[in-house]
Amino acid sequence: MARQNTNSGPTGPTGPTGPTGATPAGGARRGKAVTLRDIAQRTGFSVNTVSHALKGKGDISPATRKRICQTAQQMGYIGNASASFLRSGVSKTVAILVGDISNPHFSIMVKELEAALQQQGYVAFVLNTGEDARQEREAIVAALQKNVDGVILCPAPSGEDNVRFLQQKRVPFVLAGRYFEDAPCDYVACDDEQGGYLAMRHLLALGHRRILFVNGPQGISSAREREAGCRRALAESAVLGAQFAVKTVPVTLGDGQELAKALGLDGGIADYTAVIAFSDMLAWEVIYLLGQRGVQVPQQVSVLGFDNIQSRFLFPVPLTTVSSSKYTLAQMAAGRLLDLLQGRAPGSGERLAVRLIERGTTAQPPAGK
Repeated sequence: MARQNTNSGPTGPTGPTGPTGATPAGGARRGKAVTLRDIAQRTGFSVNTVSHALKGKGDISPATRKRICQTAQQMGYIGNASASFLRSGVSKTVAILVGDISNPHFSIMVKELEAALQQQGYVAFVLNTGEDARQEREAIVAALQKNVDGVILCPAPSGEDNVRFLQQKRVPFVLAGRYFEDAPCDYVACDDEQGGYLAMRHLLALGHRRILFVNGPQGISSAREREAGCRRALAESAVLGAQFAVKTVPVTLGDGQELAKALGLDGGIADYTAVIAFSDMLAWEVIYLLGQRGVQVPQQVSVLGFDNIQSRFLFPVPLTTVSSSKYTLAQMAAGRLLDLLQGRAPGSGERLAVRLIERGTTAQPPAGK
């Protein structure tokens, strides 16, 4: 008979060569999941004790819980989330739906949301909607099919029906970054109207009188409010002869043709001295396209964005931007969702303060402009 390896655990029924099929490498079965009974046999405790220990229940001593959890990890145990959901109706998962995960603004927000939810024992998974209401509905349905406990959604343009769909399904959810006036629900968003006001006031103070706003679709609350803030600052300034034009472009990244058209670059350089962009990433695309035409920023044209993603990334172009705390937004959105999961009645919206950060892409307009 071959000699047993005494360093690999018990022999016989629960050992590496026994009928349970556990492998020497870590105890996990080949082609078959490790069960609570397997862990019980390995540790000598009852199945009920193992179950309580893995769930972190208080009737198990710390020493026993530690031993059982370590053994479960060594054996490669993976809990059955579906079975757990059927027993408790709770999956401890949350779906985060955003428009464009390739945009660092969303990446930062998702990272903060995941961290906030993890602190409360929830696992998050991310779905990309492409800023499209139909794709967003498909993502919501997919999330609900996974039995998520709740949803955090940065809604697509004109996605009111998707918000109502979530309300009809009675799924706890919170909107992050945007909201809809005709679909009231819990949301956390920036004070975008004030953001637009600060952006326009900054450019007017520098002496700009011909300003272009490359904005997102009006179906996005932040697009509407930023434009309204720009117009308020312009009206308050009473600057004679100031010109303010607004062009709508897709807010997903990489559509340089649409953006070039909005900038007037397809027919030569348009007559403006400053550009406000809906987002930082859009602002950097503006700078790139202007540079291709030999236009210097900020010497010839100033460019300003929204989001302050340079708070987390070191980009070569120090962008002037309107900023709000992504950490605070994530903490508040996650906190509101957890409140809803604990039975609190739905509330209303919360606005976060914004501030303008002046860097290197805005300056006084060229002489005579």
